[in-house]
Amino acid sequence: MRLSNALALSLLLASPLAAKTAAPAAANVTAAVADTANRTPDNVKLDEGRKPAELLQFFGLRQGMQVLDMFGANKYWSEIMAPAIGPKGHVTVWQASQFLNDDRKKAFDEFAAKHPNVNLISSPFEAPDLPAGKFDFALINLDYHDVYWENAQRKVVRQEPGPWLKRLYAAMKPGGIVGVVDHVAAPNADVRATVDKLHRIDPKVVEADFKAAGFVLAGTSDMLRNPADDHSLLVFDPKIRGKTDRAVFKFKKPR
Repeated sequence: MRLSNALALSLLLASPLAAKTAAPAAANVTAAVADTANRTPDNVKLDEGRKPAELLQFFGLRQGMQVLDMFGANKYWSEIMAPAIGPKGHVTVWQASQFLNDDRKKAFDEFAAKHPNVNLISSPFEAPDLPAGKFDFALINLDYHDVYWENAQRKVVRQEPGPWLKRLYAAMKPGGIVGVVDHVAAPNADVRATVDKLHRIDPKVVEADFKAAGFVLAGTSDMLRNPADDHSLLVFDPKIRGKTDRAVFKFKKPR
């Protein structure tokens, strides 16, 4: 016996697949970006260079997602994603303990008190302590290159990308997406020296690292590319700060 159209539609809408595909957060993201009264003024100033609505749409942010915001204690992304994913979703912000001082933690705690679907966790940079198999989406914005950085003053020790990404891979659900945005470096043979000098990374290095960790490349975007950036400047140089040439990757953990 054939199902009626109405019954077939009701069964589809009740399916787990429909729950994942029927609730994109694009409109909510646009509203959250526009809600500047409830965002940190310094964060709002970054919007032009980051294109948050377009970026999160490209990555496929959806309502109800379990989200991991890596290095996110400045609240830039959680201020946008927390309202966008709705009360059934949750944003877990991970911050390396080397970069989490008392003032930053206090400011985040005040923010989290107003947003019950947000929490902050912290552990040493070289050993991100992340819950296993929890996240549908993770975002690493302008920070992945620092896996190659070491700095005695900041207590950032030398580490290898493989073990670091292994922890991230374990934290993602099968099918989970990791969005990576980073400052572009010209191709070179010494990744660590380039990161130390410029805080940039060759996009081919990023892609190779994630593939070696088991992720598959699900997409790239040129939305943040800037051909006027000659890649020779430190990313904090006033001439280019906030306007660097940036690579955008969407990686996926296989099912």
